[in-house]
Amino acid sequence: MVFRKPPDGGWGWVIVVVSFFTQFLCYGSPLAVGVLYLEWLDAFGEGKGKTAWVGSLANGIGLLASPVCSICVSSFGARPVAIFSGFMVAGGLMMSSFAPNIYFLYVSYGIVVGLGCGLLYTATVTITCQYFDKRRGLALGLISTGSSVGLFIYAALQRELIELYGLDGCLLIVGALSLNILACGSLMRPLESSSSPQPEKMCVDKVPDQYFVYHEKEKTIEENISILEKGYIDEKCVNNVPDCKQDITLNKNVLSSININEKDTYKKKVVEQTNFCKQLAKRKWQLYLTYWKETMVLFKNKVFSALFVAILLFDIGGFPPSLLMEDVARSANISEDDYYMPLISIIGIMTTVGKLILGILADFKWVNTLYLYVTTLLMTGVALFAIPFAKSYLTLAMLSGILGFLTGNWSIFPYVTTKTVGIEKLTHAYGILMFFAGLGNSLGPPIVGWFYDWTQEYNTAFYFSGFCVLLGGFLLLLAALPCWNACTNQSSKLPPNTYSYKVASNT
Repeated sequence: MVFRKPPDGGWGWVIVVVSFFTQFLCYGSPLAVGVLYLEWLDAFGEGKGKTAWVGSLANGIGLLASPVCSICVSSFGARPVAIFSGFMVAGGLMMSSFAPNIYFLYVSYGIVVGLGCGLLYTATVTITCQYFDKRRGLALGLISTGSSVGLFIYAALQRELIELYGLDGCLLIVGALSLNILACGSLMRPLESSSSPQPEKMCVDKVPDQYFVYHEKEKTIEENISILEKGYIDEKCVNNVPDCKQDITLNKNVLSSININEKDTYKKKVVEQTNFCKQLAKRKWQLYLTYWKETMVLFKNKVFSALFVAILLFDIGGFPPSLLMEDVARSANISEDDYYMPLISIIGIMTTVGKLILGILADFKWVNTLYLYVTTLLMTGVALFAIPFAKSYLTLAMLSGILGFLTGNWSIFPYVTTKTVGIEKLTHAYGILMFFAGLGNSLGPPIVGWFYDWTQEYNTAFYFSGFCVLLGGFLLLLAALPCWNACTNQSSKLPPNTYSYKVASNT
C-alpha cells in the first residue's frame, strides 16, 4: 500500500484526538485494575499470584498478540479494526460482571478485553505514525497520554462505582462507556494515495467467481441437454409426426458435438485455473518465507536485539507497581485515612506528564531518543529498589509519582523503534517488540504475587523487579555505545535493508 507524504497536521490532529480517547476508553479499566484486584481477592479468596493473572493477562495478552494485531491492521486498516475491537472491549467488560470464579475472568477480562486493547493500541499507533513525520514524537506522546489519563480517572471512578453499585454494576457501566470507541474508530480515515495501484489480493478475490462460472457451465452442459432435446422434439412431433424420428437423430448428433466442444473448453479452463492456484500458493509461500527472512534481518541489528531484551525485562519488573501498589500500601499497614489520593491515580497522572515531556524531548534534534530511553530504564530500576524502604503513604506516593513519570517512556518507544528499523518496517518490528512486552506484562505481576505468597512480604519481589529493569537498561546501553559500534563495524557489515541506529546526535 502506498501512502501520501505525512501531512504533519490537518486531519492528523483529528486522528490524534480520537486516538487519545480510544486509548482512554480501552485502557482505563485494565490499567486501573489494581482497584478491582482488591475486590477480586476478597470475592474469590484466591492467592495474590493467582488473582494477579487477571490484570496481567488484560495488559499482556494484547501485546503478546501484537504480530497478529499488526497483520490485522495491515490487512484491513485501522478503522475496521478499531470498530471491531470496541465491541470486544465492551463485551468483555460486561461479561466479567457475571463471572462466577477467577477462571472465568481469565477469559472475559484477561483475554477478550486484553486482545481488544492490543488491536486498538496497534491501530492508533500505526495510523498516527502514517499522519506524522516531523511531529511524530509529539503526536505519539499526546495519544499515549490517553491511557494514562484513563488510569488516573478510572482508578477513582471504579472505586466510586463499586461503593454505589457493587463490583458487578461497576463493570457493566465501564463496559457501556467503552462503546464510545466505535465513534472514535469511525473517524480514523486512512491516509492512502488515490493513484496507488490496487493490491494484488484483488486477483485472488476473482478466483472464486471465475471458478463458479466454469462450474456453472459444466452443470449447464450436463443438465440442459435433456431439456433442449425434450423441447425441440416435442415441437417437431406436434407439427410433423413422420419427421419426428429423423429430427430426433439429427438433434442428438448436433448436441453431442456441442457437448464435446464445450467439455474440451471447460477442461482447458480447469487446467488454467489449476496452474493459477498453484502459482498463487507458491507466491504465498514465498511471501511467508520473505517475512521470516526479514525478521531474521531485524535481529541481526544489535540495537533491535537489545531493545527486545530490554522491553521484556522492563515489563517484568516495571509493570507490577501499577497493579499491586494499593496492596503494597495495605500490606504496610498504612491506614486509609492517610490516603489523600489513590496511589494508582498518582501513577496515572504522572505517567501522563512523563509521556508529554518525553514525547516533546524526542522531537529535539539534540536529544538522542535511545539514550533518553535507556536513562528512564536505569532510573526505574533504582526506584524499584527503593520501594521496600517506603513505610509511609508520603514515601509511597513519591515513588509512585517517579515510577509513573518514568513509565511515560512508552510514548518514545515507537519513536525509538522507527529510528532503529525505519518507517517501512515499523509495523513488523513493532509487532515483534510488543510480543515480548506482553510476555513481560503477563509474567511480572504473578511473579511478584508468588514472591509474596512465598515470603509474606514484597521486599524480595521488588528487589527482583529492580534487578530485571537495570539489567535490560545496561544491555541496551552497551549495544548503543559508539565504541561497541566501531568494533562491530570493523569485524562485520550489516546485511542489506538493515537499519542501524545512529547513536550520534543529529545537529
